[in-house]
Amino acid sequence: MDHLLLIRYGEIGLKGKNRHLFEDQLMRNVRAALGERLPGRVRRAYGRVFVELDDPSHTQPALERLQKVFGIVAVSPAIRVPLTVEAVEEAAVELVRRQGLAGPRTFRVQARRPNKAFPLTSQEINERIGALLLRTFPQLKVDLHHPELVVAIEVREQGAYLYSDQVPGPGGLPVGVSSHALLLLSGGIDSPVAGWMAMKRGIRLDAIHFHSPPFTSERSLDKVKDLTRVLAAWGGPMRLHVVRFTEIQKELRRHAPAELMITLMRRFMLRIAVAVAKDVGALALVTGESVGQVASQTLENMSVINAVTNMPILRPLVGFDKQEIVERAQAIGTYPISIRPYEDCCTIFVPEHPATRPQLAEVEAAEGALDVEALVREAMASVETFSISEAQVDAMQA
Repeated sequence: MDHLLLIRYGEIGLKGKNRHLFEDQLMRNVRAALGERLPGRVRRAYGRVFVELDDPSHTQPALERLQKVFGIVAVSPAIRVPLTVEAVEEAAVELVRRQGLAGPRTFRVQARRPNKAFPLTSQEINERIGALLLRTFPQLKVDLHHPELVVAIEVREQGAYLYSDQVPGPGGLPVGVSSHALLLLSGGIDSPVAGWMAMKRGIRLDAIHFHSPPFTSERSLDKVKDLTRVLAAWGGPMRLHVVRFTEIQKELRRHAPAELMITLMRRFMLRIAVAVAKDVGALALVTGESVGQVASQTLENMSVINAVTNMPILRPLVGFDKQEIVERAQAIGTYPISIRPYEDCCTIFVPEHPATRPQLAEVEAAEGALDVEALVREAMASVETFSISEAQVDAMQA
């Protein structure tokens, strides 16, 4: 018997003639997730990807890594045996025996036979293996609808694969199949979740963060690096572009109407983000906005803010309420970092009564008191880029 991991995917299987491109990217991402610490061979058969680890004791850490690979629906530790009925019978008994005396009381056999040369049909496999397990384990009973144990059998060209446990993956598409976008990453709860959801659609991300020392501390920046590190655990290494935003905020505080402060600030952020996106080859921006959640996220404000660019802006959270976002942040591991008590530049100058329905003409008039192009150039000159993986943060040449 050979021990390996069987990976199932979902949406990729619907991609027709381009399917192999998605499968190739998934395999690259699987290899990257396992890395040098968990060596093995990754190969595919129709509808499946298999991982044969060099060391079977690495199964559990490999499962933990693969749970964070987008495109994977589920992973199962599996047994591969030769294409004989006797080998399948022996493996099925072994699979159930591993459950122990305190194991399940009900079961079903679920066979698939892509290899039509095997002498038994899927239904005949179900019946034969089911009868064998009932004879071998008298405590078991068949339950076809709600079994405690499913003995899954897949008969393929390379052998028969048997498994029972399924570890869920995140689903979606493999990161890298949907080009490249730039995530506007604050230190809050929403934007990391938006980035995670963009990666789930196969989008490779850079991130941009606006930092305003001395109004925001180094701990605030460390918080954002830690959030990026969590996202890198899901989508691979990321670049974080940190923009010094202090002078822009000072100018806005001196010259802008208080009620338009947030709207004007976000227009500057978009201008800078678009410039950085073009520099790094990103085709869209990603934000954590959710309609109506705060004053700057009304449709009127979004429209006025969007007016500074024609670049696509993706808002994965647009229909989420706050509780849904919090629950997703908790599930992906960003929430404990996001709630650290270090403010970002979006929260330190919030006016008491921000405008919720600003007019484009009045916003553009307010910007007339500012040298917008010079402020953007100065901010772009301040950009510092960090290369961030799950394990480390490295400074790069801006």
